[in-house]
Amino acid sequence: MMNDTQLTRLGLFDAKVPRYTSYPTAPHFAGDVGPGLFADWIGAIPEGAQISLYVHVPFCRRLCWFCACRTQGTQSEDPVIAYAQTLRDEIALLARHLPKNITLSRLHWGGGTPTLLPPDEIHRLADTIFSVAPMAAGGEFSVEIDPNEADDARLDALAGAGMNRASIGVQDFDPMIQKAIGRDQSYALTRRVSEAIRERGVTSLNADILYGLPHQDKTRISDSVQKLLSLAPDRVALYGYAHVPWMSRRQQLIPSDSLPTPQERLMLFETARALFRADGYDEIGIDHFALPSDGLSRAWKAGQLKRNFQGYTDDRAGALIGLGASSISRFPQGYAQNAPATAAYTKAIREGRFPAYKGHQFRGEDKLRARIIEALMCDFRVEAAELIEGFGADPARIDVLFRAAAAKFEDMVEIRNGAFIIAERGRPLTRMVARAFDEYDSAKAQHSAAV
Repeated sequence: MMNDTQLTRLGLFDAKVPRYTSYPTAPHFAGDVGPGLFADWIGAIPEGAQISLYVHVPFCRRLCWFCACRTQGTQSEDPVIAYAQTLRDEIALLARHLPKNITLSRLHWGGGTPTLLPPDEIHRLADTIFSVAPMAAGGEFSVEIDPNEADDARLDALAGAGMNRASIGVQDFDPMIQKAIGRDQSYALTRRVSEAIRERGVTSLNADILYGLPHQDKTRISDSVQKLLSLAPDRVALYGYAHVPWMSRRQQLIPSDSLPTPQERLMLFETARALFRADGYDEIGIDHFALPSDGLSRAWKAGQLKRNFQGYTDDRAGALIGLGASSISRFPQGYAQNAPATAAYTKAIREGRFPAYKGHQFRGEDKLRARIIEALMCDFRVEAAELIEGFGADPARIDVLFRAAAAKFEDMVEIRNGAFIIAERGRPLTRMVARAFDEYDSAKAQHSAAV
């Protein structure tokens, strides 16, 4: 690991960079991708292909202050039920354009809070999806679960609908920190829900935990990680809290002076990282950990790890279709994002058109640079031979790209045997290294801290 002086000199503690769950990143999406082009991209999926499906449920009973996701509060089931009907209408619209014999490699319900859906709506939505595209053999159906909104009836409905992976947001178990971020969720409740999920035959459990939260220190994060480990999750995402109050007004309720410094954030990450590794978890990319038996770990070891809008994945489907307000789809031709406002999204579906309102068509070196960035984010290395063979890239051009990036980072990276490699000591700066291959102007977007 490089020391703080070296990291400061290279700009880590001041850098604001993308998380690179896509390339180009969402702030560069434009209005040239609309319903017609989206329909064309759907129709171009090969018959019999496997695809991924993401379903966004943007409602929450409470709006946690730390969250920057597109969500809206509700104390009533009425808007959730109405939205579920719109989702079913969107699926029916998709079915009219989708080629024959499509199956799902992955189905993920995210939010917001998908567990706000009443049990009968869970069944209706799942039945509608599977009537259009059934799960492929070995496919995964995962759902983000808020323990505060996960009663027996909902868990029964999800398990009955075929959920075989659950994802629980933890963030932190410390009561003081929970109060500071507007999220009350006890360890006892989280443990009960985790056990209830497994009692229903759902063997795979994911969890999210954050570092960089207000009042967080080494002792507090150690205690939260140890409690999380007692739940034995198969996969953990250790995300850095992104304090972006200019994007998410609710974050203005979190006083900036309660947040750790960038140097302290790095210490918090390293503390949690050491605990996960000591407990036998494989370190996956820049912020995930997985048991050796988990599919994410197997994909990493096989060199098949991928990255998408949910983070790291072992999904190899060629297309990811996003349903619901603000959802983003990824195709071989580019990206498409649905209208973010629920009213605009609903209006489009009622008018019988796809709600895509902006996106990006790949052009120039987009696919080449996207692969370089994904490889660095997943494996900390990229092979020139892969780029030459897979993208028809000019070897001289690859050499120029590699050398230009390497010149920015001293001995943190190296070019060896035709590969661009991020040294282990330089891995905290991976997002910054990835940015060196980004030809879009990241200064136009306000990104989160690099660490």
